[in-house]
Amino acid sequence: EVQLVESGGGLVQPGGSLRLSCAASGFIFVNYAMSWVRQAPGKGLEWVSAINSGGGSTMYADSVKGRFTISRDNVQNTLYLQMNSLKPEDTAVYYCAKYPRPDYCSGYECNERYEYDYWGQGTQVTVSS
Repeated sequence: EVQLVESGGGLVQPGGSLRLSCAASGFIFVNYAMSWVRQAPGKGLEWVSAINSGGGSTMYADSVKGRFTISRDNVQNTLYLQMNSLKPEDTAVYYCAKYPRPDYCSGYECNERYEYDYWGQGTQVTVSS
């Protein structure tokens, strides 16, 4: 059974940093693209970042570009999200998500970035002073 378990969330001051982890099991991790998505209080899901199966290609939402870094360890079956220069608007539950393919999108518009097939239970990130 596919399992994605997020960890590393917590309370952090504006300008601070957190590193989120997602432990994956139940599938061949190295074969699939992965993503981070988030849901702020009272809002819908927001796509944050994606990484292809080999880790050589990444993509970020404009709201986090330059501040967040997605990475993966295909030996440890773990996905990471390094979050720097955190802002109050980053407050959300963060989920890791699996794509049903090795690449997170194709084509110019890359709408496939939103097409996940599994996701975890999430970890809460609160950015506040």
